[in-house]
Amino acid sequence: MTAASPHIPVLLDEVVTALAVTPGETHVDGTFGAGGYSRAILAAGAARVFAFDRDPRALADAEAMAADEARLILVPERFSCMCEALAARGVDAAEGVVLDIGVSSMQLDQAERGFSFQADGPLDMRMGSDGESAADFLNNADEGEIADVLREFGEEPKARRIARFIVAARPITRTSELAAVVRKAAGYHAGMKKDPATRTFQALRIHVNDELGELEGGLAAAEQVLAPGGRLAVVTFHSLEDRIVKRFLKARSGDVPAGSRHRPAANESGPAPTFEAVSRPTRAGEAEIAANPRARSATLRSARRTAAPAWTSSMEGPNR
Repeated sequence: MTAASPHIPVLLDEVVTALAVTPGETHVDGTFGAGGYSRAILAAGAARVFAFDRDPRALADAEAMAADEARLILVPERFSCMCEALAARGVDAAEGVVLDIGVSSMQLDQAERGFSFQADGPLDMRMGSDGESAADFLNNADEGEIADVLREFGEEPKARRIARFIVAARPITRTSELAAVVRKAAGYHAGMKKDPATRTFQALRIHVNDELGELEGGLAAAEQVLAPGGRLAVVTFHSLEDRIVKRFLKARSGDVPAGSRHRPAANESGPAPTFEAVSRPTRAGEAEIAANPRARSATLRSARRTAAPAWTSSMEGPNR
């Protein structure tokens, strides 16, 4: 984290409102980061906040805050593991769960993490400290695999061409090297509205960290953890993430198309809805965007847990 670019929690007031914190409750901050949501939840009176983060650097920075605040419990785990991690700490339910998906400002600002092409650094991109790095993937995967990742997670229209250029330029070990290869493949020139490297870096980051799989796992875990009446709030930053959250809440709230004589209603005898009071998408206003440009792409969706049992994998519908 740098003084010039601190991490500012996006849609903070709206998230706290959605969580409707009541004094004495237990809440889960699935993406602690710099602790903005956790601080606000504790300030609203929560008895405990279990703060998850898989980034050891974020947790190391959080230790001072935890030392001064006994109600904050740091959990060095992925948020998709919240059920097991909370159970191991003697907690079987929570009244609120918040997830802020994607990369943090601190991670982007640390050139040595390799998340951004704004400054040169090793091509790493791992949020945790284990697993395959972006360089490992690019230097070992075949052209088709690379193209698939760029197309699926970056929605890159020139995925095949960029993949071909990447393979021809291997080995690639630095962020500046990758950015230069992508720009050359995409025909980038000064004055273009958006640097084409943006989509490639997004795609690789999502792939390396299994961000979409982690989001799906985190939503299912929140469904398990939340007590009846508990609140879920999820902040996403691009359409791939938001689509997963939207479909999850739509399915879990029983929002299925009405039937007709040609096509009966889907899931009429299926599992009971596990969420209700699903909010409309909330986005940042002009003032917040001016103060924090990262908020421009943020979307908040929230819902309230019913008393119905959590769904199992066999209950998943076609939209999963």
